[in-house]
Amino acid sequence: MSIRSGLFKLLGLCLLAGVLVAGIMFPVVGAAGVISNQASETVDAMSSDLADEPPPLVTTLTDREGKPFATLYKQYRIPTTSDQISDAMKWAIISVEDRRFYDHHGVDWKGTLRAAISNTSGGDTQGASTLTQQYVKNYLINVTYRGDELGQQKAQEASIARKLKEARIAIQLETKLTKEEILTGYLNVVEFSRQIYGVGAAAQAYFGTTADKLTVPQSAMLAAMVNNPAVLDPWNNPEKAKERRNFVLDKMVENRKLDPADAEEIKQEPLGVVPGGPNKPASTCVSADPEFGFFCQYVEDHLVDDLGMDKEDLYTGGYVIRTTMDREATLKAKAAAEAEVRKEEPNVANTLSLVKPGKERHEVIALVANKDYGTDAEAGQTVYGLPYEVFNVTGAGSSFKIFTAAAALEQKKVGIYDTVPVPNFHVSPVFNWGGEHCPLRPGTNIRTYCVKNASDGGDTSMSLQDALAQSPNTTFVILEEMTGMDHVVEMAEKLGLRKTMASSAANGDEPDPDHDRADFRMAQKEFYGPNELAPQGRGMFTLGASPVSGLEMANVAATIMSGGVWCSPTPVLEVNDRAGRPFPVKEPACEQVISEGLANTLAVGMSKDTVTGGTAAQAASSVGWDRPMIGKTGTTQFQGSAAFVGATPQLAGAAMVFRPDIPYGGLTYGGAGNVHATVNGNMFGGKTPAHTWFRAMKPIMEGMPVEPLPQPDPAYTNIR
Repeated sequence: MSIRSGLFKLLGLCLLAGVLVAGIMFPVVGAAGVISNQASETVDAMSSDLADEPPPLVTTLTDREGKPFATLYKQYRIPTTSDQISDAMKWAIISVEDRRFYDHHGVDWKGTLRAAISNTSGGDTQGASTLTQQYVKNYLINVTYRGDELGQQKAQEASIARKLKEARIAIQLETKLTKEEILTGYLNVVEFSRQIYGVGAAAQAYFGTTADKLTVPQSAMLAAMVNNPAVLDPWNNPEKAKERRNFVLDKMVENRKLDPADAEEIKQEPLGVVPGGPNKPASTCVSADPEFGFFCQYVEDHLVDDLGMDKEDLYTGGYVIRTTMDREATLKAKAAAEAEVRKEEPNVANTLSLVKPGKERHEVIALVANKDYGTDAEAGQTVYGLPYEVFNVTGAGSSFKIFTAAAALEQKKVGIYDTVPVPNFHVSPVFNWGGEHCPLRPGTNIRTYCVKNASDGGDTSMSLQDALAQSPNTTFVILEEMTGMDHVVEMAEKLGLRKTMASSAANGDEPDPDHDRADFRMAQKEFYGPNELAPQGRGMFTLGASPVSGLEMANVAATIMSGGVWCSPTPVLEVNDRAGRPFPVKEPACEQVISEGLANTLAVGMSKDTVTGGTAAQAASSVGWDRPMIGKTGTTQFQGSAAFVGATPQLAGAAMVFRPDIPYGGLTYGGAGNVHATVNGNMFGGKTPAHTWFRAMKPIMEGMPVEPLPQPDPAYTNIR
């Protein structure tokens, strides 16, 4: 650059500096004055925000005892006060970024002119922003415009307008805050790479210490990083990081905050960061502890999707969410699920969902699967919400007979001790749309619906209570005919299948509240035309071939054990904001969906599944089960999925085994840990699901009092 051109450029910069000073200090008159006054209001508002509005913080999820198990955040930050930051850190950042910090009033005109002269005369390139101005810039980027790419670009653009606004805010800010408050605010908002923001988090992540214990070499390295966090990352670019750290040490010497001999000695030291990468908590449920990931994700989904909490607020609000999760119960349930189906078994999920009954709340205690929650499929991980989502491949099989029995009892078509027919084969006079083995309805081309029992045998009869334990298919199709499909489907919804009923999962779609149970009650005219026989619903509903949520099946059992009171399955006990104040979380009101007498009678009707002759008897005896309980097994056609739904008065649960990735084919049971996907399976609800349930519930309930089941209501015992 020639001397002449350098002088012209310097003159231009001086004139520009004059314009900036005038624009900052003196609003002009007339129309321009109006604009300046409006800009001043914006500056006042922005400086007030910096003085009062806190930056994003980490949200922490704890178990019911208050022990953390997951964190959610966009910016990992540990708020620190001035006295929680070491003097070494303060002087390191001041020495390298703003040596005259305690002398200026927001804008360092002397430093600005010095930088301009150096930059235009070919000397070392120097910055001119004070720490106060950098605080403004970092606040705009990391707080005000976080997630707003355009806003962040404007906050960093090399323009006179941006510099003018930044400088004016800085000057205004210095009238509201002390120097220590500004320095502390800056050190709490600045970025240190890898989602790490603020010196409190940086001290922990980089050195495993707290900000008040930062040494000179540690402080120098952190002060070095703010210049360019990505480029100076000490794990990716240790040489560049060390070079910049040593530069900071030189600046501390120049500022008379470090002895030259000490600086030279420190320069020979390694960076001293924790090996392998930063020491910081997980930022999402995916990277949380694998055994608790499903519960973490359900908490997030429940708060955001069900209760309407803003997801951005959840991840930045610094909440402490005490959940309903029982840590010990979760670990025992997880161990049971993995013992019955290996974690690495491809395309086989084994889940267990546990819910605490109650007339005021239904608290979710555990949500587990044989697989971990995560993205490494080869390691047996998945991001599917296996224990609680509605999957198009997860039928609960004959567990749906609960709804048919409940509807028949409510309509008083039969009592729990009344005899019901058990033909080996049944052709429905009501339902249609059966397989090719079913006869056509006389005089039509409409295929009837026909069904047979799982094991061949002669026609017989038994009590409804015994039918719930032994699960003959024909009996419950006949009860559907007697009761009417509307009542059966309505009962399923009332007892707990709320999201399931609103789901279009059978078509691979997201849940749709307007779907109105169409997956379960297909209009016959859609298959055969509008002039054919009027639709009556699908007889196979009671056999549980439809998609279902394992958590909702657990909540069905909880509703029955709560005297017919349905409550939304909640994973949240309390939420406190960053200041420790209660944050309102309003759950849907509980509902008395069936009479207490009916619920108690249904519970007694479901109490024989674990005794001799019941479909879960073998699984119960394998662990020495000796508590009163209700239970119902279920298996879908071709053994593609199976379930066991059960409850004691204190705890309800549903175990399900299914193929989450490939919906066709069956599951083969070869004993605990030996379940795999096949074309033709031999899986039943009394095998893997029931064994998982009892293997978990036996140790979970150890030490709890043995409580009896309720007494049946005579109004529902003997109707005929």
